[in-house]
Amino acid sequence: MTKSTRAVLSLAAFSALALSACTDPQQVSDIKAAVDRMEAQQKDVVTKLDDLAKSQKELATKVASAPAARPAADAPDPNKRWDVTVGNSATTGPKDAAVTIVEFSDFQCPFCSQAKDLVHQILQAYPNDVQFVFKNYPLPFHPNAMPAAKAAVAAGKQGKFWEMHDKLFENQRALSDDKYQEIAKQLGLDLEKFKTDLAAPETASAVTDEMKQAGTVGVRGTPTFYINGKQPAGRSFELYKSIIDEEIKAKKKS
Repeated sequence: MTKSTRAVLSLAAFSALALSACTDPQQVSDIKAAVDRMEAQQKDVVTKLDDLAKSQKELATKVASAPAARPAADAPDPNKRWDVTVGNSATTGPKDAAVTIVEFSDFQCPFCSQAKDLVHQILQAYPNDVQFVFKNYPLPFHPNAMPAAKAAVAAGKQGKFWEMHDKLFENQRALSDDKYQEIAKQLGLDLEKFKTDLAAPETASAVTDEMKQAGTVGVRGTPTFYINGKQPAGRSFELYKSIIDEEIKAKKKS
């Protein structure tokens, strides 16, 4: 018996007791009317509670019988190995390293800026085992991404790609033509050569070539990483370390 049911019965008992006592007829009538209203309200509450319990039971049954959630259709396959070539892209670390990490990135993307620290952490942890490759993938809705990418390529022609790379991310919210020249001065670049290289068609071609490659290896956003051709399903030092360690181990066995 539920508490609500007991409450209804208690009200009925109270009604009988009140009506059997020596009471003024009008008071008896008032009490009886009040008790009738309370009984009706209690019965309505009991009905609603029963309906709620039934609904909860049905929901629990549906949840228990529901199929397991499927991974998103566009989630990367962590076991697939893409043919991501280094080409003419900027690199750092030993070229004969057991592991090559390639990143497709956008200088105006805030997530790419955060990933920069992850890359530095990995390179510090694996100075002899990891080569890192940076490829530009400026997204169309980031108006400063393409100019920034060309600025990095132009700086690279004077051996300062990585210095420009870091400065661009540090000044991500202030990217502009003036800022690129300001950074070039800070890095000690030949400013006239930098301006010439920045506007050169081959500089733009270097960026678009990397963008075309991105389209052939399943890149859908930035940053996208590949570790020896494998695209990790996530982005953390612990995850990347586990993959790198497996690749190094496999390399030693081969």
